[in-house]
Amino acid sequence: MPAIAPLKGAPLVLGTLALSLATFMNVLDSSIANVAIPAISGDVGVSPSQGTWVITSFGVANAISVPLTGWLTQRFGAVRLFTMSVLLFVLTSWLCGFAHSLEMLVFFRVLQGLVAGPMIPLSQTLLLASYPPAMAGVALSLWGVTTLVAPVVGPLLGGWITDNISWPWIFYINVPVGLLSAVMTWSLYRSRETPTRKLPIDTVGLSLLVLWVAALQLMLDKGKELDWFASNEIIAFAVIAVVAFAVFVVWELTDAHPVVDLRLFKRRNFAAGSISLSIAYGLFFGNVVLLPLWLQQWMGYTSTSAGLALAPVGILAIVLTPIVGRKVAVWDPRKMATAAFMVFALVLWMRSKFTVETDFGHILIPTLIQGGAMAFFFIPLTTITLSGLTPDRIPAAAGLSNFVRITAGAMGTSIATTLWENRASMHHAHLTELLVQGQGTFAITVKQLQAAGMSAEQAYAQINRLIDQQAFTRAADDIFLASSFLFLSLIVLIWFTKRPVPQAGGGADAAAGAH
Repeated sequence: MPAIAPLKGAPLVLGTLALSLATFMNVLDSSIANVAIPAISGDVGVSPSQGTWVITSFGVANAISVPLTGWLTQRFGAVRLFTMSVLLFVLTSWLCGFAHSLEMLVFFRVLQGLVAGPMIPLSQTLLLASYPPAMAGVALSLWGVTTLVAPVVGPLLGGWITDNISWPWIFYINVPVGLLSAVMTWSLYRSRETPTRKLPIDTVGLSLLVLWVAALQLMLDKGKELDWFASNEIIAFAVIAVVAFAVFVVWELTDAHPVVDLRLFKRRNFAAGSISLSIAYGLFFGNVVLLPLWLQQWMGYTSTSAGLALAPVGILAIVLTPIVGRKVAVWDPRKMATAAFMVFALVLWMRSKFTVETDFGHILIPTLIQGGAMAFFFIPLTTITLSGLTPDRIPAAAGLSNFVRITAGAMGTSIATTLWENRASMHHAHLTELLVQGQGTFAITVKQLQAAGMSAEQAYAQINRLIDQQAFTRAADDIFLASSFLFLSLIVLIWFTKRPVPQAGGGADAAAGAH
């Protein structure tokens, strides 16, 4: 952004509100669908594991468009691009609500993810230009709280809308919010447009990026359905992903204007920081999607009650994030990130003890604790990742680290749900191998159910449902426990980095790339 006088008074308040509304809407949309997946899947006639494509398609498309933000900003201007992104986000949200098949919904979610890419980085850029440099930390703390409130409101709002109205309204509510944000932003910021210039774009690199990410995600999403590498289609996706990725790496390292600056990975802090952040985010997001699926499919929770079980995650995060933002420049961010990973490991270990008898209170406790880990997770790791970079390289580095993180989140969802079903099948087989029809406990249970008025077929179906409930609960526990150990192992990667030089304003710089 060029040197423009900061806003004052009412325009500053309204500008902050307009930008925060857009950020809130964007972040809300990535979490609001989580509790609605069973309802969406039932309406469009697919399994809940296929329904998670609604989440992963948005994440992958969003990740692909994030690295283009810098080029698009210089081509069209930050204010014009941000306003257009918000308006297109409104349009695609409206189209998502009208979708009457999974294919249509996924297609519109891809479009929504693509247009959403510039919204978050540009909301930071415009917000920082609205405040005096001395208040950058305050501006980004306000912005950070917005991004943390949305994941709290998302499951609650999504659950209530799904249960009391219908799932398309989780997308329709974006329309008035987005239109208000776009009108306010344009009226306040159009006189503060950034300079534009024509720059070459790496079309080959961009095409290869889309190709390998899409092929890899399709392989992960359709693998379970097509029996993995027994399917020629999955083999083809795997080959395309590997070849396109290899060519992409070579091309980006040799092109004069790469769409993604892979040379950043030569820096130890950037490589170790962004990889640990991305794997951790993939684990976190995969488990965030898995928990409401298990609660709704196998524990009898409604969308609203599943949302209530997820909502407390933001309480500690909202309280602690401003403190982390101020202290990250003073404390060692490696120690802060280590503490976050240890808390994540504790939370997932607690969840690995869940049974079919676990009550709402015991499900709530680890969710509440997890908020503390979230506060100490993003900002310190982003500080480490971006440390030591010259100001001109920070936008490219933030774009690349966000691309890797968002892609990992989408892939984490696919891997978690696929492993869940695979482990459930294994547990189901183990639980049934000792049951013999007409003998022992099995025969007694069938007789008891028949005495209660069930036919033999209904009794068998009820027993199978109970076995499935146990199998899917044990499978979820397996994933929670494995994720806990993976978080602990990631701590080693954090300590491959060097401590950033303590400096004033470090927290603000970190927050700028933390989401």
